[in-house]
Amino acid sequence: MARYYIILNPISGRGSGLQHKQLLEQFLVENKVDFSLVVTERPGHALELAKKAVKDGFDVVVSAGGDGTANEVINGLLLGNKEFKRDTAMAVIPVGRGNDFAFSMGIPTEFAAACKLLLNPNNPHRVDIGSIVGGVFPAGRYFGNGVGIGFDAVVGFEALKLKFLTGMPSYLVAALKTIFLYFKAPHLRVQLDDIVIDGRYLMVSIMNGIRMGGGFFMAPAGNPADGHFDLCVVDGMGKMATFPMIMKFMKGTQTTDPRVQMLSSKKIQVTSLSGGIPCHADGETVCESGEKVEVSILPAALRLLV
Repeated sequence: MARYYIILNPISGRGSGLQHKQLLEQFLVENKVDFSLVVTERPGHALELAKKAVKDGFDVVVSAGGDGTANEVINGLLLGNKEFKRDTAMAVIPVGRGNDFAFSMGIPTEFAAACKLLLNPNNPHRVDIGSIVGGVFPAGRYFGNGVGIGFDAVVGFEALKLKFLTGMPSYLVAALKTIFLYFKAPHLRVQLDDIVIDGRYLMVSIMNGIRMGGGFFMAPAGNPADGHFDLCVVDGMGKMATFPMIMKFMKGTQTTDPRVQMLSSKKIQVTSLSGGIPCHADGETVCESGEKVEVSILPAALRLLV
């Protein structure tokens, strides 16, 4: 019988994590699942717990939280698997705000449906994982879903400040605030496997998954098991043109816009020529005004219940 280590973030989704704790425990007990459940106490705790779970020999580590919790669990799992020479699998119970990682990986974002995945641990799928070096992570950081550079990074920073909104509404309000008060497109050089481009770009989204921001389809044709990133590079534009562009991202129809380049690469280096780089990875701040970030793909690096 598989042994599960459940890492639950009680403040995910503005407290949704804690609200689902009893329901999750009830489901596991009723289905005779062998599990241990631990509640996180601080930022970074999920990473520590996931690494310890690998060391202790658990078969599956479950992230019960949002995208930030999943990111910490990914980092703890991969670090633990490398150090202890294991191949521990991951599962996700999405109870956060955006749940973009779960959506992009093919995991149900509805609580009961996601729980049912835990009953079949014997055939996890392998998915790619990204690694980013730069900003506050000079030694590198793993990510599962994507990296946002420019406008979408600033929107994410602003969304975190909104205390009474969650999910898509928080990102829309933050986007409006960013359009009118904060953002000016930086001049960037983007080096890919085969080409180098440079210009003033509204944003550069480097996607392993499909969606970010709770409903913005940065890579509508993305595949987290194809061995490369999908990039969405958007030219700088005026304030009044930015909001209609955002609406296209909500439908995934930006791919035919002449101001948008859809590219692919296994390695990417983004350098600021002027203006600085605001950047996040899976919603975790990498830098608010950095000079350079480097991103690379790790094919089939994680076993995931999907």
